[in-house]
Amino acid sequence: MKRLVIVMILLTVVIFFLLISSQPPSTSPSSAVDLTQERPMAPDFELSDLNGNTVSLSSLRGKVVLVNFWATWCPPCREEIPSMDRLYQLLHSEGVELLAINVEADGPQTVPKFMQRVPFSFPVLYDGDGTVQRKFGVSKYPETFIIDAEGVVRERVIGALDWNSSQMVTYLRSLYKAGRVPVE
Repeated sequence: MKRLVIVMILLTVVIFFLLISSQPPSTSPSSAVDLTQERPMAPDFELSDLNGNTVSLSSLRGKVVLVNFWATWCPPCREEIPSMDRLYQLLHSEGVELLAINVEADGPQTVPKFMQRVPFSFPVLYDGDGTVQRKFGVSKYPETFIIDAEGVVRERVIGALDWNSSQMVTYLRSLYKAGRVPVE
């Protein structure tokens, strides 16, 4: 009898986690969590990329930047990578940048192996000691911050999203156009 109870509890837990992890990603930017009434400036940071080059957020001022915190072991993170890559390929030339910040301590070893199985073209930065994710207050993975051309955090998205949806593409284009300053 005791064994049956334990099996039932384990089965319930497994079913619960399967249901949660099988939820499809949202397709609309309205699922983004609005931060506050007063929009905070994104904290600046400098991190190394796959090739050891340093990238800073402040060097991208004037562009809309998606800062995505992720890990190779995270199923929702892996799920949203193809749509993020399509978005990056579509909007990179239009003033939208994507920085995928890997949070694993062994990221420099795991990410290149992961990219052989799941290739993508957007930049990966490493935050193995967690300094940048603490600055942003990251609580779950994936977690993405949409930062406007002035460096203001406009949206915080917790969980996977269909980044290549027409609503998101329209939103990011309008955000970029709103932040452009005409050249005189």
